Amino acid sequence: MSALVAACSVTATAWLASQTTSGAIRQQQGRDLTADARIYNTLLGYAAAHPRWDGVQQTVRDLAEHSERRIVLTTQSRRPIADSGGRSTPPTLPPQASAVVDPLSVDTALTDASSGTADRIDPRAVGPFLLPAAEQRALRKAADEHVACLNRLGIAADVVRTASGRPRVQFVGGQTATTQDTRCRTSTLDRPTTTEQQALGALNQLADACLDRQDRPGIRLNLDFSWPRAGTDGYDTSPTEAPVAAERAPTAVPAPTAVPAPAPSTEPTVPDSEADRAAASCVDSARREQLGSYVASPALLFITDPGGTTATPTYDLTPANTARIAGVAAIVLALTVGASLLAGARLVRPLHALTGAAQRMRDGEEPETVPVAEDNEIGRLAAAFNDMTAHRARLEEQRKAMVSDVAHELRTPLSNIRGWLEAAQDGLAAPDPAFLSSLHDEAVQLQHIIDDLQDLAAADAGTLRLHREPVVIDDLLAQVAAAHQAGADTAGVTLEVVPGAPAALTADPVRLRQAVGNLVSNALRHTPAGGSVTLHAHTAPDGQQTVIDVTDTGSGIPATDLPYVFDRFWRAEKSRNRRTGGSGLGLSIVRKLTEAHGGTVSATSTEGKGSVFTLRLPAAEPPAGEGTR
Repeated sequence: MSALVAACSVTATAWLASQTTSGAIRQQQGRDLTADARIYNTLLGYAAAHPRWDGVQQTVRDLAEHSERRIVLTTQSRRPIADSGGRSTPPTLPPQASAVVDPLSVDTALTDASSGTADRIDPRAVGPFLLPAAEQRALRKAADEHVACLNRLGIAADVVRTASGRPRVQFVGGQTATTQDTRCRTSTLDRPTTTEQQALGALNQLADACLDRQDRPGIRLNLDFSWPRAGTDGYDTSPTEAPVAAERAPTAVPAPTAVPAPAPSTEPTVPDSEADRAAASCVDSARREQLGSYVASPALLFITDPGGTTATPTYDLTPANTARIAGVAAIVLALTVGASLLAGARLVRPLHALTGAAQRMRDGEEPETVPVAEDNEIGRLAAAFNDMTAHRARLEEQRKAMVSDVAHELRTPLSNIRGWLEAAQDGLAAPDPAFLSSLHDEAVQLQHIIDDLQDLAAADAGTLRLHREPVVIDDLLAQVAAAHQAGADTAGVTLEVVPGAPAALTADPVRLRQAVGNLVSNALRHTPAGGSVTLHAHTAPDGQQTVIDVTDTGSGIPATDLPYVFDRFWRAEKSRNRRTGGSGLGLSIVRKLTEAHGGTVSATSTEGKGSVFTLRLPAAEPPAGEGTR
């Protein structure tokens, strides 16, 4: 069980540790990738808006401070352009760059593909399409009027500024253009500006030159860089003013925009023809050629740790890492099992000793004690076993003594009866009234001993029957005193009852008189002439018990003998002389009768001054059925 618990604990701990570590590293990787993407996107935007890298140093420093990384930007020949660590410390660059910053060839793995960079040209690279301030104000005014008109019609919309400065109307809350949208359009937003016409014309010429070199007809570009598909009207016409769409990266298929461009005159007959693919390639190369002088040259980006010496570490739970975790878990498991075995052996060793001692006791061998090593559960068990062994030895001694005492007590009256009868047979004694009275006394004594033994046997077997009824305890004590008054007068001892006010008591009056009578007989036997014996009943302070005290001014009981006064056949005078004591069963019967009533009996004594025997009986009514125990 210890090994199983250890295995489960180690396995669970290893799994939780690996999962927690992997999750933390994945989270860190996610943060690092987010920071890397932000660095790349910021530098990409700088390159798209500037023809040179001259002023990028401050931007690099700000990014490095925010991300707690070292950022180095170099030319493709690895000549430093900017370094967040300062030029005084030559950077130690990794063998491979983190990314290539080129607005005309965007790394889509580090950017959002939904942001219009599917053609790998950064949408912030607008070049000649950047509108002057006057054109931007005119378009913004027209866009605001368009949005105000839409709002009056219950259409939520807003104005978004694009990289070129052209405003774009964007619907809010997932709404789309409806037929009401046409009522709000203005001619200003529906046509390109002068700047856009010039830039679009130059781009169209570059694309047509490319197509001409392939012996293909020219195309007419719209402002969103789309064109009529092959096989449709106007495929090879020259570019003219076209309705304006949202500024997007070039694509082979027109995309929906805030201000939709008019569809071609007919549906495309061949959606993905070779001519369209050739036109898309030429448009893409024409845009790169047109924007080349407006954007910064490609640069290598290196993102390292703050020291600039190592790349950011990555982590993966590879088979080697898994084997390493399993090995450590196996070692921990082996240590745990070993410790469990040692602890188990130390735990079981004293239990084996206890088991062996108990088995030898069962087989009838002499009881023996076991060593108590420590004060713990096993040590306390061993101490309890030793106490039980000692108690069993005492009981065995008492059993042997009881057999001897019973034989002695029965032999004495029987010997007397036999002696008197043999004397009568031999003619040495006449069967006169004195002779018969002597035989009668011995027979009564013999009957008394047998009755006491029978009562004790019934009490031990739990078959002692009690007939409970309400008892007036003062009357019962008076009856006991009256029954023993003649014996007290003969011994010259004063016997009196002190009235009390006990609670109601339910008991067997016959058995209770027997118990109190035995105490009075014992007190009279050990009280010299001129002494006194007092009976007193009262209620305990808690109100739950009735207390009966039998107090004498006799010789008292030595402190060493006091714990044994209620044992069977125990007598302080070991010679068992009838003149100095009874059979030794009276106090044992008192204890059994008291326990049968649910009470207790105790004794206190001062040698040479007297003794007090106390009965404590429950004052409340006993549970139903207990009266026939």
